[in-house]
Amino acid sequence: MSFAVSCKKKEKAATVLPNIVLILADDLGYGDLASYNHNSLVPTPNLDRLASQGIRLTNAYCPVSVCSPSRYALMTGTYPFRSWKKSGVLSNYEPSMMAEGQLTLPKMLQLSGYTTAGFGKWHLGASFPTLDGERPAGYGKFKAENNGANIDLKSPVSDGPVDHGFEHWFGFSCASECWVMNGKNIVAALQHDFYNIDSATQKDHIEVIPSDKYLSMITEKSVRFLTDHNATDPKKPFFLYFAPYVPHIPLSVSDEFKGATKAGLYGDYVYELDTYIGKLLSTLDSLQQSKNTIVLFASDNGSQFEMTGTHIDLASASNSPKDVIKKGTNANEHYPNGDLKGTKWTIWEGGVRTPFIAKWPGKFPSGAKSDQLFALNDVMATLGSIVGFKLPTDAAIDSYDQLSVLMGKEESIRESVVVQSSNGMAIRKGNWKYIMPSDENTDGELYNLADDVSESTNRFEKNPELAKTMKNELHEMISRTAIDQSKNY
Repeated sequence: MSFAVSCKKKEKAATVLPNIVLILADDLGYGDLASYNHNSLVPTPNLDRLASQGIRLTNAYCPVSVCSPSRYALMTGTYPFRSWKKSGVLSNYEPSMMAEGQLTLPKMLQLSGYTTAGFGKWHLGASFPTLDGERPAGYGKFKAENNGANIDLKSPVSDGPVDHGFEHWFGFSCASECWVMNGKNIVAALQHDFYNIDSATQKDHIEVIPSDKYLSMITEKSVRFLTDHNATDPKKPFFLYFAPYVPHIPLSVSDEFKGATKAGLYGDYVYELDTYIGKLLSTLDSLQQSKNTIVLFASDNGSQFEMTGTHIDLASASNSPKDVIKKGTNANEHYPNGDLKGTKWTIWEGGVRTPFIAKWPGKFPSGAKSDQLFALNDVMATLGSIVGFKLPTDAAIDSYDQLSVLMGKEESIRESVVVQSSNGMAIRKGNWKYIMPSDENTDGELYNLADDVSESTNRFEKNPELAKTMKNELHEMISRTAIDQSKNY
């Protein structure tokens, strides 16, 4: 698609295209919201109201149970195993998961005439300048005592959010490296015991942000973006990507929210997130922007916690991603992933199924529910359909246009979805889910999610032919050669 053609389209459609707000929570579970789990101990009035005003999907997938690859699927419409990072999450200072020139969601919207802005967490890689020309100290790790010792804090970061479609960006690349970028420039660092910038030099201009103040800060900046845009160019559509680092560990709950729920510190953090999302949505209402604004909400993967509650001390889990709270005996317990089996990192539903809410007044039905299969990959093709962007054949190759589903039509667009954990893969097709074994000499797992959403009964032995068919389809999907995506858009 030529840029000249894009410009003509922008002039014609700028006054009618909807604004788009995409909210992506970090490690929030399928069972955290009352609209998805009536037994939730976490008050989520703003997200529940959003669900009552829009459509709620019950079979939406991340489709990976860790952060970066799910964000890659969302931002490119492509399964992450087609990228250079075949599995797992990006660690500190690793390069972009996107190929050079690969079309992304924000770039697509930018070409369609949108002002694009993002706040919070990127975690899709970037290239950090160094003083000695060597790799950044701490490269490839999640924690290093000499983190960033050779980082050139006064030179711009490249191949990050601004280079992949965001005109405005404020946030970090990978949380544990902790550097916050304003555009391409490193301007701040998150402060917590888990983070360390002691070895870095050239820090005079760096603002140290307490981790319990970061959510309020990015909300304030997002609100300011909305008000400034409304004041300066209200007829131009905007895309706002709000990606808070919540409720990911460390559980940096503000003092005013500590003890506010019966679901422990984790529940307090989810409640705080809901409160700030409410401020963002209220701003849209006050500016009268909500009437023609699409709001999408999802999580990048499931919660790492099996269970939380006021009787559980989560202090030890605040600093280590390895700690997962085990089920206790107190009746006052909150299950972040609801009835789903597994947590973040796992291949089971608790790791890869996400709440997904979509609101567009007058277009999407209010208070509706859909059980159709959906994946975050599909956001790109769906929004492309809405804004009239014809995706090239080599872009968003695993994305399906699900606009009809969001409009309430009960038609199956996506027949299957591949899901992935830190060390495993599976395929969901219809009501069935096949999990590939780690050892090819052993049987896999087969579940009928229609009557066993908790994946409690492995039906492999009773349905070997179905398992074989799904296994072959999964292998075919994985081995399919990706089209060259190194284009310039």
